Amino acid sequence: MRTLSLLAAVLLMVLAGVNPLRAIENLSDAEIQRIIRAFAERESAFLKAREQYTYRQSVKLAELSAAGRETGKWEYKSDIIFGPSNERVERVTWAPVNSLKNILLTPEDEKDLRDVQPFVLTTEHLDEYHIHYLGKQDVDEISCHMFAVKPKKMLSGERYFAGVVWVDDKDLQIVKSYGRGVGLMKKGGDNQFPKFETFRQQVDGRFWFPVFTIAETILPFQNGPQPIKMVVKYEDYKLFGSTVDIKFGGEADVPPETAPSPGETTPPER
Repeated sequence: MRTLSLLAAVLLMVLAGVNPLRAIENLSDAEIQRIIRAFAERESAFLKAREQYTYRQSVKLAELSAAGRETGKWEYKSDIIFGPSNERVERVTWAPVNSLKNILLTPEDEKDLRDVQPFVLTTEHLDEYHIHYLGKQDVDEISCHMFAVKPKKMLSGERYFAGVVWVDDKDLQIVKSYGRGVGLMKKGGDNQFPKFETFRQQVDGRFWFPVFTIAETILPFQNGPQPIKMVVKYEDYKLFGSTVDIKFGGEADVPPETAPSPGETTPPER
């Protein structure tokens, strides 16, 4: 598997607020590949499990002035539920008038919100990404493996994640991600996509579910920079009355760790 260059990996660490000198840890290539396979299996199991849960989602994207004052916003709230035939549906519960003045939401923005920001790296998608091991770092006192991730190639109409993921070294599931959505865009266009940070929490003692995404940055549009702040919350996860039995794949032979038992990550107060 081809990997990111060391320089590119270190740059991603710096962008994510990581001290590279503290994070670097020596593991053999075989050990790293076993860890990657193991957490991808668990991510596949998590994705299947999440499809059996209902939850509430809220989104707010605000345009800001240079002084940080809100000048326009787009927001909505919805419930992800199961319909009369047990089909999965989204029911919008609140959607005030969009007052954004300088930003036009695109289909790519919608795909990022739905699929990229709550990023899941499953076994089925491993071959689509370069994955480079960065070392170890704690996330809210949880000992984590860190990986730089970027797509090997991009297909028209698809969206991908590029950034860093933190994987709990005991549960081997993603507990945090930092990056942005990427994809092929038309030449001459002016689509800009923010870097975002997504936090997960453990639900029902088994899986780590996305609970909070934040992006607070300046988008460099051709007609001038636009400060924005976006907050996405995923709340009130409840297991639907399903008889589906969700199990992990075969246990991988990963290096033993002495990490403490994980608790819950806590999104920063905003």
